[in-house]
Amino acid sequence: MAEHIVNLHVERLPEGCYLATSDEVPGLVAQGRTLAETLEIARDVAKRLMEAQVERGDVRGVSPLEERFDHPLVVSA
Repeated sequence: MAEHIVNLHVERLPEGCYLATSDEVPGLVAQGRTLAETLEIARDVAKRLMEAQVERGDVRGVSPLEERFDHPLVVSA
C-alpha cells in the first residue's frame, strides 16, 4: 500500500487526554492519554479505514505522499 498524508484535527480535552479526527477519512476517531499515543492510534485507525475504502473502490480525499510537504513539530521547552 502506498503512503498517504491524512490531515488530523487534534484537540486536548478538559480531562487532559487528546482526541483526533479527520475530514479526509470518514470515521477516523482516536483518543489517547498523550499526543504521541493519540497519533499512533489515529495512524492505525486511518490505515484500517483506508484499507476498507480501497476494498470498496473508494479512495477520494486521500493525498499521496509527495517528495516535499509541511509537517508541524511539537516541542516541549
